Amino acid sequence: MLSDAFGRKINYLRVSVTDRCNLRCLYCSSKDQFSWLPPEEILTYEELLKLIRVGLKLGIKKIRLTGGEPLIRKGLVDFIAKLSRLEGLEDLSLTTNGVLLAEMASALKEAGLRRVNISLDTLRPDRYARLCGRPFLAKVLEGIESALRVGLHPVKINTVVMKGQNDDELEDLARLTLEAPLEVRFIEFMPVGEGAPWQKEAFFPARKIKERLLALGKLKPTTSVGAGPAKIYTFPGAKGKIGFITAMSEHFCQHCNRLRLTPEGKLRPCLFSDLELDLKAPLRAGAEEKELSEVFLSALRLKPASRFKAHLPRRLMRSIGG
Repeated sequence: MLSDAFGRKINYLRVSVTDRCNLRCLYCSSKDQFSWLPPEEILTYEELLKLIRVGLKLGIKKIRLTGGEPLIRKGLVDFIAKLSRLEGLEDLSLTTNGVLLAEMASALKEAGLRRVNISLDTLRPDRYARLCGRPFLAKVLEGIESALRVGLHPVKINTVVMKGQNDDELEDLARLTLEAPLEVRFIEFMPVGEGAPWQKEAFFPARKIKERLLALGKLKPTTSVGAGPAKIYTFPGAKGKIGFITAMSEHFCQHCNRLRLTPEGKLRPCLFSDLELDLKAPLRAGAEEKELSEVFLSALRLKPASRFKAHLPRRLMRSIGG
């Protein structure tokens, strides 16, 4: 298994397949005009498979596909079918905004996708349109139902909590877990990306979120599939779970097990650092597996001990692959 300079076991690669998105979420976009990558700069599926094979041979076990919005990239289902058959892969998941999920959930499951995370910051149609830039809440809710119906498990809901924007819906979102086998994860707002709005004033700590939810009942610690950074709880008798991701108030860098691959082939050791290593150039120059492996190993050597040793990244989340 891969280990970094601080002894952390690295077995998880987040792969962004596109920087395009069909939403314009305020915390993921910029106040300025966002420039998309030229199509020729984005790694092809064949190139992604080659790089992922290298990672798997080194000790990567888990792959999460991200964007932008991964479901808008043509050919994704066929790519997942090929990816799911790679030797050494133990877990294949996807993060999506859910807009296209209802029509694709069955095909994704059949292709080999195991589980899915769906972004959902509000249950109010007017607020969703304002926060996400599109009136697609009904499509997302239908996508959640479809994911549950076809057997993707677990289905996790990612809610970025923003003070003064959606913090008055915490209880409503948590109630989703009472009747459905969902894992609703409340994520502290992270000021990622130069020019992104709502910085410090949007922060709402997980401690206060948890205090608010105690009004619904006692939260009992439990576990979750995926072994990620969320601290997981459940209400008595609930079918689902509640998670808290304390990205800002209580960092979990000492347990970080991941690397990130951007859509244009940059390998990022840390979300909170703009340090990137280029995999695309050697790949397109015909590099052998050994040379590509060395880029992965170099990323491990450069991975900082914590985000406090890095800095807030200039790149927006949609161009990194959250």
